[in-house]
Amino acid sequence: MNDLGRYSRQILFSGIGENGQLKLLKSKVAIVGVGALGTVCANHLVRSGVGYIRLIDRDVVDLSNLQRQTLFNEQDVSLNLPKAVAAKNRLNSINSTVKIDAAVTDLNLDNAEELLAGFDVIIDGTDNFMTRYLINDVSIKYGIPWVHGAAVSSRGMFTVIKPGITPCYRCLFPHVPAGRGETCDTIGVLSPITDIIGSFQAMEAIKLLLGHVTSTNLEQIDIWDTSFFSMDTKEGKNPQCPACVKFQFDFLDRLSTVQETYSTLCGRDTVQIYFREKRERNLQRLSERLKQNGKVTGNQYLLRFAPDNEISIVVFKDGRVLVHGTDDIIKAKSLFSKYIGN
Repeated sequence: MNDLGRYSRQILFSGIGENGQLKLLKSKVAIVGVGALGTVCANHLVRSGVGYIRLIDRDVVDLSNLQRQTLFNEQDVSLNLPKAVAAKNRLNSINSTVKIDAAVTDLNLDNAEELLAGFDVIIDGTDNFMTRYLINDVSIKYGIPWVHGAAVSSRGMFTVIKPGITPCYRCLFPHVPAGRGETCDTIGVLSPITDIIGSFQAMEAIKLLLGHVTSTNLEQIDIWDTSFFSMDTKEGKNPQCPACVKFQFDFLDRLSTVQETYSTLCGRDTVQIYFREKRERNLQRLSERLKQNGKVTGNQYLLRFAPDNEISIVVFKDGRVLVHGTDDIIKAKSLFSKYIGN
């Protein structure tokens, strides 16, 4: 039984009121990625009284997370807790009336529909492109709106994607970037930008749950330069979009050319990652980006990066990657995402 007094200050806001609060209490939100953005979103939504929240994350809490991932502390690090579990523990102590489901797993084409179907809103707290395209496919297939967010360095962005109404993620970003982008682990990130972007995502999610008008822009913010840029996306729909026009869900299709494939190499402590769609990497640019994170060697054909004494990552010019030092595909995928930029 919920005591609405907990939400009294929120109910006083004319855009919510008691009816809106009752609607929130019956709502379901899935948050994919419980890192910097995901913890901010989860914190706001739990305090706001969203009735059911699923937290999906494959990683464990690390000391370097504490600078910006607001639901974690040093004890979570010492216990080596999965992020979804640590976040659930903290959130339960904040609002025990909200049902929180911690899914300690990697979101992929095998489980994405099972984990995301049936929710009212999906929130993107991820740090990689492939998962966002996967969320986009599920969103369109099941008619679930989602809130995209991203933050790195001092910059961040967010936008709301509503199937059948707004351009989808694949309309806005038609191709998976070959370079895979910068990451927090290679160029850093400031905690205030993750707070700001995550807060905007949470607010847009609440507006979606209540049926209010949401932003029609791709909003971009740089807190170091104190600059703001809004890109109106209303006219951005691609009339030939494979996803939202042709309903071709390539990121849910194991045979699609856009898929990444992960496999262990027999007899070796190595995971191979390759792409069915041919792509070429700029090894020199990648080398410059990775030098501050570990030892980098290479030649015209490949680059070898060693972040520590146990792991080495070999990147070939054609995009293929070998992660040496583990036969755990989930760990290899996490390392690839962390350093190479997926």
